[in-house]
Formats: sequence, structure tokens, C-alpha cells
Amino acid sequence: MSYSSLPIISATEVEKHQSSHSCYVTIGNKVYDITSFLGDHPGGEDLILDYAARDITAVLADKISHAHSESAYEILEDYLIGFLPTDAARMPPSPPSTPLPGSTPRPGSPVGPSSLTGMSSEEELTIPTDINTDFRTHKFIDLNQPMLPQVWNGGFSKKFYLEQIHRPRHYKGGESAPLFGNFLEPLTKTPWYIVPVIWLPCVSYGTWIAYSGLQNWVLVVALFFHGLLWWTLVEYVLHRCLFHIDKIMPEGRLSITLHFLLHGIHHFVPMDKLRLVMPPSLFFFLAIPFWYLAHTIFWFNWYVATNVYFGGVFGYVCYDLTHYFLHHKSLPSYFRELKKYHLQHHFADFQKGFGVTSKLWDRVFGTELIYGGPESFKDE
Repeated sequence: MSYSSLPIISATEVEKHQSSHSCYVTIGNKVYDITSFLGDHPGGEDLILDYAARDITAVLADKISHAHSESAYEILEDYLIGFLPTDAARMPPSPPSTPLPGSTPRPGSPVGPSSLTGMSSEEELTIPTDINTDFRTHKFIDLNQPMLPQVWNGGFSKKFYLEQIHRPRHYKGGESAPLFGNFLEPLTKTPWYIVPVIWLPCVSYGTWIAYSGLQNWVLVVALFFHGLLWWTLVEYVLHRCLFHIDKIMPEGRLSITLHFLLHGIHHFVPMDKLRLVMPPSLFFFLAIPFWYLAHTIFWFNWYVATNVYFGGVFGYVCYDLTHYFLHHKSLPSYFRELKKYHLQHHFADFQKGFGVTSKLWDRVFGTELIYGGPESFKDE
């Protein structure tokens, strides 16, 4: 980058840019326009807007909230637009964020990339992929073209497919990479709010039907939370034993394509906002077997089974919304820890950390992700 070509920007001008439509931040005398990055920030745009038009040097290095990795500073360099004025006509700009060989990394910098994903930190999930270079290098999926035909016709071995699918990419501008590339494309995208809009009325109706048969609100609430607890186990089992059947999935393009559609696409482009929550049609078909399972377990009372079932459906709604917010929003302290935990599953070790709303079953079954080494990975 040529610093000499960048303009001087007054502090008054910087203060004008404090909204989601135009957001500037500074580090020392450097000015960054990070408006286009707001939607890609792993902590959500609200967290950035709290510091809009302000110096974020201390925020980035704060070990209590989250000491940012070297990748975060590298991302910022792409948004450098100028410099604040100084007492001198033009003081030399501060040096680039990337440290010189042999220098001490910033607090929070990772010790090295994951051998499974090639990534060192959660910030790297939001670094836009150079699509052309990526395709030339890996000969896997060209994100400029519809993905599904490439998976189906690629002739990939299972080993190569799994290696590539777990090396996350980030589509340009935070948009959605094409999947079908035709009139079916809109059907593959689900905004997060569709989940509560469709399923919460169903939960309310089902719970009311259960009450009409049981006529006891205390019992209904107890059974509802019983179903909610069961959901946490179902969530874990589905994520581990269905979405991550990597070791036992057979060779062949049919199994690879099904894996890609079910969960592989989420690990391939994990920050895609419109392919994070489950499409209603897919959840409907996945939910049918659990309806029959609930009524088989609680065969003695149809209303009890229905009550427990819809408690579980409510658990699913909580799960999908939590999953979305973990990727894209700033959250209260408990959820910040869950966020760190889940993003570790994506960029560090996808073979552990299957719980999304809770670590409970990871601890029970020995698949808990344990952070170690870098400060930014330690429990807060």
C-alpha cells in the first residue's frame, strides 16, 4: 500500500461517520472506513458501532473482552483510507500492522494455524477469499460458479472433499455464493427471522392442544421443559452423528452431494447469513421421525407426547436463532463464551465442539473443545 497517496482526514470529518451507513474508526493516526465489514464482523455490527468514529487501539488489545489476533489487524489494513492530521504537516504513518519476522506478536495472536482447517483465528473466517486464486490452487469449487453442479460432477474423492470442505472460505462482500444458479436459488436462502415466524405459532398451538387434554398448566410447563432438555441431546446427536458423519460416509458423488447440502456448505462458507438457519422444508422432514418417536416413548398419553414434542420444537427454534447470533451478533457474556466455543469448531477443530446452545453433552461424551495457548482462546 502506498501511504503517500492517502489523504489527511480531519477529526471533525471522522466524527460524521458513526452509523451503519458509514462507519469510520481510527488506530493512532490511521483512519479506516469499515462500513462494508460491519455485516461480516464475527461479533456483529453493533459491537463495532459502539466504537464508531473512535480510536480502537485499546479495544483490539483488551484481553478481558477479546484480544484480537493478528488476522484482525491484517483485515483492517484493507480498509485504510487516510490519516488524521498531526502537529506537523504530515508525520510518517505508523508502520503496517503485520509484525516483522522475529518480532513479538500482539496479545491474542494464535500460535499457528490449525492442521485441520488451515486457520489461526476466528477473524480469518471473515477474510474474503480470493476466489480465482483459491480455485487455481485447490481445484475444488469455483465460488464464481454454482456450487452444487461442481460438487456433483467434480469426481472428488471423499478424502479430498472432506479436506476442502473444512477449510472455510468467505464469499466476496459477505453475500451468498451461488448454489443452483437458477430459479431454485431463492429456495436455498432463509433469513433468520423465518424460523420464529413459522415455528413459534406451531409451538403455541401444539402446547395449547396439549393443555386442552391435560388441563394442568404446571404439568404442561414441566413437560414442555422436559422436551426442551431432550432437544439439547437431539441437537448434539444430529450435529455429531448426522451432520458430521465424515468417517463413515461412503465414497461416491451421491453421499458427497448429500453431505454438502446437509452441512458441508455451512463449513465451506460458514459466514453466509442466508444459509445459516435450517430451511423450513428441511426441518419439517427431519421433525417427522421425532413426532413418531415422542409418541412411541410416551405411548400411554397422546397429550403428554405432544407436549414434550413441542417443547423440543421450541428448543430447535432457540438452537437455530442461537446459531445465527453466534455467527453474526454481539451477545451477553454467557453467549460470548458460546460464540468463542462454536467458532473454534469452525476454524480450529470440527471434530469436537458439537454443542451449540450448550457444552453439556460435549462434556458428557468427551468431545468438549478445550482452548489452550493463545490468550484469545482462553475462557473469559
